[in-house]
Amino acid sequence: MARLELGPGFPEPDGGLPYRPCVGIMLINKAGKVWIGSRDDGEKSSTYKYSWQMPQGGIDKGEAPETAARRELYEETSVQSVSLLEEAPEWFAYDYPEDVQRTSRRGKKHRGQAQRWIAYRFEGDDDEINILTPPDGHSAEFSAWRWADAAELPGLIVPFKRPVYERVVAAFSHLTA
Repeated sequence: MARLELGPGFPEPDGGLPYRPCVGIMLINKAGKVWIGSRDDGEKSSTYKYSWQMPQGGIDKGEAPETAARRELYEETSVQSVSLLEEAPEWFAYDYPEDVQRTSRRGKKHRGQAQRWIAYRFEGDDDEINILTPPDGHSAEFSAWRWADAAELPGLIVPFKRPVYERVVAAFSHLTA
């Protein structure tokens, strides 16, 4: 994907593999709580301690980050009843750990992910959320979900993504207060 399509500030590493362009979504309910899902490990559950995360996903060629965020949110949670609150002012990037780089197909093409984070207000009812049978034939990515305090989020995500979550929580803290 051309840098121009991604807008200014997309991080370009010095040598080596590029970052995969992605979006992250902070979905905030009317009570100021944030939606998190437990990643499905393929067995409709996850026993991994750090399985909780906010929705995220890749940006398709020619797709704007905000369009990608709405698409990913819908594909992963079935949620469409949202209003845009804010886009983080910069890209947040993380590198994959060495074991992920060695063993995953994404790690062979990208050094990590650069994410554009977008905050939405959830305007619907909780029964709109359907993670077990996502729309349009998409595979379930989460086995459970809940609303959480934003301050909890960095402690729930895999450690290599924790610095990004700390930055996301700081960037959107005024929206969850």
